[in-house]
Amino acid sequence: MVNPNIVWTAYFAPLVACVIITLFFLRSKNLSSLTAIAGILTSFACTIIMATDIFKTHPALEIQQSLPWIQFDALTINFGFLINPLAIMMMLVVTGVGSAIFIYSRGYMADDPSMPRFFAFLSLFAFSMIGIVLANNFIQLFIFWELVGLSSYLLIGFWYHKPSAADAGVKAFMVNRFADFGFLCGIIMLWALSDIGQGRSFQLTDIAAAIPQIDPHLLTIAALLLFCGVVGKSAQIPLHVWLADAMEGPTPVSALIHAATMVAAGVYLLARTFFIFEPLTTALTVIAYVGGITALMAATLAVAENDIKRILAYSTLSQLGLMVMALGLSGPMPGMYHLTTHAFFKALLFLGAGSVIYALHHEQNIWKMRGLLKTMPITGITFLIGTLALCGIFPLSGFWSKDEILALAFEHNTLLYWIASLASALTAFYMGRLFWIAFWGEPSKNDHAHESPTIMTFPLIFLAVLSIIGGFIGIPHFLFPENEHPHLNMRVAIISSVLAILGLFVSFVMYSKRPAVDPLEKKLGPFYSVLKNKYYFDAIYGWYVDRLQQGIAIASAWFETLLIDRFGVGGLISAANATGKILKHLQTGMVQFYALVFVLGTVVVYFILLKTL
Repeated sequence: MVNPNIVWTAYFAPLVACVIITLFFLRSKNLSSLTAIAGILTSFACTIIMATDIFKTHPALEIQQSLPWIQFDALTINFGFLINPLAIMMMLVVTGVGSAIFIYSRGYMADDPSMPRFFAFLSLFAFSMIGIVLANNFIQLFIFWELVGLSSYLLIGFWYHKPSAADAGVKAFMVNRFADFGFLCGIIMLWALSDIGQGRSFQLTDIAAAIPQIDPHLLTIAALLLFCGVVGKSAQIPLHVWLADAMEGPTPVSALIHAATMVAAGVYLLARTFFIFEPLTTALTVIAYVGGITALMAATLAVAENDIKRILAYSTLSQLGLMVMALGLSGPMPGMYHLTTHAFFKALLFLGAGSVIYALHHEQNIWKMRGLLKTMPITGITFLIGTLALCGIFPLSGFWSKDEILALAFEHNTLLYWIASLASALTAFYMGRLFWIAFWGEPSKNDHAHESPTIMTFPLIFLAVLSIIGGFIGIPHFLFPENEHPHLNMRVAIISSVLAILGLFVSFVMYSKRPAVDPLEKKLGPFYSVLKNKYYFDAIYGWYVDRLQQGIAIASAWFETLLIDRFGVGGLISAANATGKILKHLQTGMVQFYALVFVLGTVVVYFILLKTL
């Protein structure tokens, strides 16, 4: 049985670290980084204890504890946790991968004067994500959901003196607020529908019990509103526009957002609340196609990108699309399986990119990199492992988890299967393109790149090992121990492997000799410009904000000033002033005048009474 004290310790250790850094260590790089690392490692250790206990005693067990928090006459909201294998696995991802990123950050941010502030924000981010994972009711979950949004805003815009970073932080914050409005509406609607005779509730377990008695049409609307939150956090089309710009933050932030925290929160929410979506065919269809379209669109955008971090960002978008598609195809296990392995190799790739950027003095254009495999062998080899895992090359972790999704699509929706397969082939192509341009060949004579320090390369090795063995450590069985897990579909595996190898081969032919001009620019023609402009989503949103929204704001200001202020409020004020000026002449202070008014009033009343009689 899991000790509740262990759970609460895992819950609040990063928050305690954040508070200690903020109060005492904002002037100490050494103590702030060590405190933050100690906080996340404490959570990781507690999670390992929880995983061991729950797996040994009862793998399918759910453990819940609630403390009174907010109480009105008809409303009770608790603060607590809900532990099951799904939550434990997500905790291992958040705290385990997070620990590697925290340790790496100590080396990467060593020269930054604001390093203590960075680690305070990083600890707050980890605490917020842990809160989402363990929440046992929707109100608590939503509060931590918003804390993750706040943390991402603080970290993406960490270098706020750069306008691009400040703008990226605001963009991520605003896009997610738009999505979260729909999410909140869905929560309120579910609460209103959950009254089955015992009162309404925000508790996940209570809502699960009420689902069979809720009208399916109303439940579909509530489910799609909940999915709005997923579209924002996990950057699905059309709210994907913030994720690439989030690369303006420090590289460890990019790794944390893309591998272990923010974008994973949406997929985890779908899996955690799958009991809501499972009976709703329409909602699942919408979710599946949103995921599939996002996967393919993001893969095409990565093909024409030259910024190493943005290539990985679009890769994350594409992989998130596959995960969401899996959930839409009624496959929470394949979706969460790929989320887990993806955390390993995507964190590895981002930290590898950070190692390169660190060595090249913050250069991020892959065309200005060359032969890094020879000058930075640890970074290069581990980056190659991450690349092959992402491409789905046997027997690395990405092969097993991605093929689960492809097999699921193959069985349920042929169109989505081929969309996902094409996205996977493009993944191999653009990751091969990145590797051949930046890491292959002879280093430039003017290149003074050198291997990063041990504190940065050790996390790379740790994550590379996980990327290699991730398919063999029984993740699906741990995630959903009560379910039967499908065996490898050999036809799907062969097709996906051929497509991955073909994508790598084509990229080798096109880029291994490092052409002076990107061959795609000529081959794709006008479509290359469409890709460089990101399908014009940013341009359309910019037009809406600058023209339409600003026009509405100006018209509203004119309406408020002219009609409301001048004729509405101003008119009432003028009328009151005029009435006061007239009435003030009646207040003379002379008793004779008041007596005369009284007599006249009496006469008027007398004649009125006579007339009515």
